[in-house]
Amino acid sequence: MVHFGLATTAEIAEELAAKLRAHRLSQNISQRELAARAGISNKTLTTFEQSGRVSLDVFLRIVAALGLSESLSTLFELKQQTIKEMEATQQRRQRASRRHP
Repeated sequence: MVHFGLATTAEIAEELAAKLRAHRLSQNISQRELAARAGISNKTLTTFEQSGRVSLDVFLRIVAALGLSESLSTLFELKQQTIKEMEATQQRRQRASRRHP
């Protein structure tokens, strides 16, 4: 399993593709059937499962076709903070400093 905080974007994409492939297989769905459900070509799905590279639209179509759309709802949720953490957040910089040549 890839640690997303340390991985490259290519590694993250490959990991997401592997996870979706595992979901496809656990549901006993062929590539051809999933591609049809998602409204994409079989070649596009094959490419995605091998490399992780597709457009966001295609990625979301695959997720939806696997019935996993609800899983995305918590993807970028803001975490609850304590009052102390909120106060520290308010003190953080709002802008980067100007770069000096």
